Amino acid sequence: MVSKIGFLVNPIAGMGGKVGLKGTDGVSDKAKSLGAKPVAPSKAFETLEEFLSNYSQRDDIEWFTCSTLMGYDELLKAGVKKIQVVYSSNKDNTSSDDTKNACEKLLKEDVELILFCGGDGTARDIYSVVGDNIPILGIPSGVKMHSAVFGINTSATAKMLHEFVKNRLTIGDAEIMDLDEERYRKGEWNIKLFGVAKGIVEPTYVQVGKSIFESVSDNTIKDELTEHIEDEIKEHPNFLYLFGPGGTIDYIAGKLGLKNTLLGIDAYYNGKIIGSDLNEESILKLLDKYPKIKVILSPIGAQGFILGRGNLQLSPQVIRKIGINNIIVVSTPSKLASTPVIRVDTGDKNLDKMFFEHEFIMVVIGYRLSRVVKIQN
Repeated sequence: MVSKIGFLVNPIAGMGGKVGLKGTDGVSDKAKSLGAKPVAPSKAFETLEEFLSNYSQRDDIEWFTCSTLMGYDELLKAGVKKIQVVYSSNKDNTSSDDTKNACEKLLKEDVELILFCGGDGTARDIYSVVGDNIPILGIPSGVKMHSAVFGINTSATAKMLHEFVKNRLTIGDAEIMDLDEERYRKGEWNIKLFGVAKGIVEPTYVQVGKSIFESVSDNTIKDELTEHIEDEIKEHPNFLYLFGPGGTIDYIAGKLGLKNTLLGIDAYYNGKIIGSDLNEESILKLLDKYPKIKVILSPIGAQGFILGRGNLQLSPQVIRKIGINNIIVVSTPSKLASTPVIRVDTGDKNLDKMFFEHEFIMVVIGYRLSRVVKIQN
């Protein structure tokens, strides 16, 4: 039996990450001017290549897609034979309107699933057209990905597509989450539920929607985490410290008397901030100047990602220079209780493999108190 799969790529998704724009909605030209390169096409190709290599001989699929960079180019490059172009964009820079118009065409073709490559903004645009009529599955390629429709990485997404075609996966509710990028760039975390789509219910391969944990009692733990980091800095005064994004780390920085960027990367050395809201290029320049460096990260609640979600400035090149052993992960126990595994999706499979080979990572959960947490492969 032939399966009808819709395939859509948002070619500008994720471009704003490495250059520190925290998203690409409405700022794709600025991202390009800062030297940003397309991310989504390579992610889409990587998924297709893995799918074709491991599963395509057993899966009979007719692909429905969009012209050039919105899907056709990657399908053709991967060697897919049965392709129908149902929507063509006449613009060099695609927009959310192109995504929505393409989805209207895909619905008319009665596709069984829309496989897309992008971030939360793309998921939101698709959902606004298809609603809960057909399931959607995302190849993670955006800067912010909090929705529950994304595969953990490209490999997981390829496997899920195969399992879907074989009718071996459960379809259920999947939260579409999004936040206002303009407010996000100003350091305001205004995340909300946009809607409930049809998605694939498989926690091993699909990330759950982002959870936010807040309680007064957690502040006591965060005070202990601050003491731990303060001692760490005193014991290693010749190290440069990068403070990652998120509420837990922002609390720690504030207690240390630092003016921190809530949703960015800041650099701290010898008692003061020497770089705020850094992009990949700025971080690499600091790495050339400071040979000893540590980065402090906190996992996203429930999802468990410490790399690859909201901190693309910490690129594979940056992480390789810093070294896995110089990553400090901190978390409150309440957050960790709903975050059973740590995940990474750096965009570099060999680097991800280095993390997986460690199997476990130490997560600081109090003053000089750590918990061993499994790194999910």
